[in-house]
Amino acid sequence: MSEDIEPTEPGETREERRWRAEGWQADVFKNEDDDGWAVSMTRDGEPEPTIVVPWTMGRDKKNPKPLDKSGFTVLIKNATETRARTEQQRRARLHKSVDIVVDGERVRVELDLVEDEDDPHAWMTAHSAAGDVLSRSRVEPTFKLSSSSAATWLAGET
Repeated sequence: MSEDIEPTEPGETREERRWRAEGWQADVFKNEDDDGWAVSMTRDGEPEPTIVVPWTMGRDKKNPKPLDKSGFTVLIKNATETRARTEQQRRARLHKSVDIVVDGERVRVELDLVEDEDDPHAWMTAHSAAGDVLSRSRVEPTFKLSSSSAATWLAGET
């Protein structure tokens, strides 16, 4: 490996195949699935990489292209966007809502799943158009939220 690139902040690493900065670590490694190279981006404190993507070969067509600031910046951008999409999908999976009309008033009924290995469950909450909580109760995590199931649940709660 050639000489390290001088880190600019304490705790940073800037080597040809490993960079650590801005809360991220990039590691270039031999791709076991083919003759190429790959790079993983891992957020500080997390056990698994956020992304693992192919990495460019160097000019000799045997070794990987060294990591540099612009490549690291692009990797951070891609990893951050991947994390944001994953979190958005997780929120969409854990939170559902429907609007129904009860006595001529709009009511929003929300189902929030609680991921708990020992006690998985969900909370149903009904909100008035003004945002006031009309009703809240614990339900099974398998509850299927729809306009009709929300109306049935609310009728039984009030």
